Amino acid sequence: VQLQASGGGLVQPGGFLRLSCAASGFRFSANWMYWLRQAPGKDLEWVSSIYTGGDTAYADSVKGRFTISRSNAKNTLYLQMNSLKPEDTALYYCAQDKGGTIRGQGTLVTVSS
Repeated sequence: VQLQASGGGLVQPGGFLRLSCAASGFRFSANWMYWLRQAPGKDLEWVSSIYTGGDTAYADSVKGRFTISRSNAKNTLYLQMNSLKPEDTALYYCAQDKGGTIRGQGTLVTVSS
């Protein structure tokens, strides 16, 4: 299993980023997929889920600002992040499970003026 997240960077508060995660080594279309994040000095936190049928779920802290999506044709998971806040600063991971046992190397998002 390989999960390669990308798209992180430095953005000002109120800005936006789109994260991508290229998946390989497993049947992507048959898996629920997750975005998790870990802020400095804090535990790993669930951000969002997308199920095989396309249903989605979000943590309260990002609901209405973030949108998860997937392309089964491209084996790619996405996270559109709008109205970013400093508290969104974290290392973002895509994962095969909500606990993050199987996750990629992460991409760093820094929200700062």
